[in-house]
Amino acid sequence: MEAGILILPYSHALAPYFLSVNRQWIEHYFYLEPFDREQLEHPYENIIAKGGQVWFAKLEEDVVGTVAMKRLDAHTYELIKMGVLPEAQGKRIGYCLGMEALGWARGQGAKKVVLYTNSILSAALHLYRKMGFLDVPIEPGRYRRCDVKMQADL
Repeated sequence: MEAGILILPYSHALAPYFLSVNRQWIEHYFYLEPFDREQLEHPYENIIAKGGQVWFAKLEEDVVGTVAMKRLDAHTYELIKMGVLPEAQGKRIGYCLGMEALGWARGQGAKKVVLYTNSILSAALHLYRKMGFLDVPIEPGRYRRCDVKMQADL
């Protein structure tokens, strides 16, 4: 782990940061869709209770990033809601969050992890490729704002 970065699993006390961190980047580039609100406002019910997990990155005393793994089936997870606050970007926080999530998925018996993103998010695309994700064909209509699908085989 990088110096000063602490990755913490979901807790009810940290749950509000799942909304606040992700709202910042989503509203900067897009807008919150109903499915975003449902996941972000109720992460336990929509992610954890369904076999997924949520993590939070703390830099010193501040929560500055989040990521989640949504269970799709016994061998497939979807990396969702990765966000790092602007003031903390460039410090490898996204990479640490992503690698924690991939390691967890592997430990759950996952064979692959998919993610959906948008081609305007060039820094995110670079990060995902660095983490081992490759571009794969995207199915139509999955998410309105997404035009890129990536997959990491575990």
